Amino acid sequence: MSNQAAFLTATQSPFEIRPVPIPTPKPNEIVIKTAASFGPAVFPFLQLPTIIGEDLAGTITPVGSLVANFKPGDHVAALSLAAFQRHVAVPSHLAIPIPSSLPFEQAAVLPLRLSVAAQALFSKSYLALRLPISGGNTEQNNGSILIWGGSTSVGSNAIQLAKAAGYEVITTASPRNFEYVKSLGATGVFDYNSPTIKEELLAAFQGKKVVGAIANRAPTPEGHKVIVDTCAAVVKGIQGANRFLACTMVLREDAPEGVEAKFVQTFIEPGSEELAGEIYGGYVAKALASGEFVATPKAAVEGKGLEGIQGAIEVVAKGVSAVKVVVTI
Repeated sequence: MSNQAAFLTATQSPFEIRPVPIPTPKPNEIVIKTAASFGPAVFPFLQLPTIIGEDLAGTITPVGSLVANFKPGDHVAALSLAAFQRHVAVPSHLAIPIPSSLPFEQAAVLPLRLSVAAQALFSKSYLALRLPISGGNTEQNNGSILIWGGSTSVGSNAIQLAKAAGYEVITTASPRNFEYVKSLGATGVFDYNSPTIKEELLAAFQGKKVVGAIANRAPTPEGHKVIVDTCAAVVKGIQGANRFLACTMVLREDAPEGVEAKFVQTFIEPGSEELAGEIYGGYVAKALASGEFVATPKAAVEGKGLEGIQGAIEVVAKGVSAVKVVVTI
């Protein structure tokens, strides 16, 4: 048995496939034989050549000596910073148990964006909302939240998590995705391209207990500013609202006056281990098995093998909507 990885040797350059050792798990790690992967984020601090990739799904091979909640043969999805290889070692708290009925390609849409959504909603560093409970009463109203960009990967996960935690979700999307976000649990959805979107959202939240907003989805700096300013106007315009924006986009300038805004980190961030366990190994594992939680958006397989990663990246660069590109390994 051998291992291979796709190395990024220079920005804007094709990946190079190279042999690498099969990892040996540390005491708290599992090793996954990768079946599907993606998440090609490139950070400015990376030292090249390196292996990137953040989402993967597959079958556990060995487990570390301190791992009690997984065993070889288990199916999982997992979050990593080096997913573009055939065998990947990850800390056990960054893995999601998945039912055998869930295809690896579909499971691979979950880890990164689910972690961002959960951090934004439940971490004490961000909105600090109540945790979701599998089988709980999703009709209770603990408050209302604005989730911008509900049909995105982060938005799709955030809607489901917030609903499961007993919050009313009002979101934005393209009209073609209105029914999709409603199917996930949104009670109100508005066209983010509407020239009166700010006024429409303010009217929708009037008289409600507003617990904050997730400012999400901006392909350009200009779009980022519009989203942040609109979300800020909503939380500032409702009496008693929590004036906090959890931002999935790097903040390029100070938040509007009177509003706190923070960029949301993933579960890889130190100090996130407990919440990762609550969400990945707790609520989501149970809710996937029962059908309460859906691995969404739909996976679009755009490549096969490590050699297929480059082409899949080019597909993403052209733009996709309400799908998540993955590659089978």
